[in-house]
Amino acid sequence: MEQLNYYNTNFDKKTFPITLVCDNVTNAPNIGSLFRTADAFGVEHLALCGTQIQLGRKITKTSRSTEKAVSFSIETDASDVVTDLKQKGYTIVVLEITKNSSSLKTAIFTNTKPIAIVIGDENFGVSESILELADQVIHIDMFGQNSSMNVVQATSIILYEITKQIQ
Repeated sequence: MEQLNYYNTNFDKKTFPITLVCDNVTNAPNIGSLFRTADAFGVEHLALCGTQIQLGRKITKTSRSTEKAVSFSIETDASDVVTDLKQKGYTIVVLEITKNSSSLKTAIFTNTKPIAIVIGDENFGVSESILELADQVIHIDMFGQNSSMNVVQATSIILYEITKQIQ
């Protein structure tokens, strides 16, 4: 059986009405991987929010040049971005474990409105002001002793589920 690669794979290209908002995700390898993940799942726009966002060689190495294909912006304040998207009619989905969050396995997503997925820094999570703006706060069930996973892995999981449901 021949293994396929970039040159002989013909996946259908598709863009979903999804904006990925990164609340103070500043680790360069994570940002590069988020570009790659956004490209793989057809994310319409990637908003990198914070005062310490710097594009450079470390990001490009991990992104494998997907920063050239993915629409993105660098913003100072994630709360302002989420407020603006909410006013534009986006469903605001925050990926965070809280006392009131719902499991991803029970979440239902539709393509009736564009979706903004908000992810946070691995150490501090999504800010309280954004949690208050959320239409849904979703967590990923985990079965080990840890209560969190890498932000890129978690983003990939929720993007897989959302794109599966809305396509």
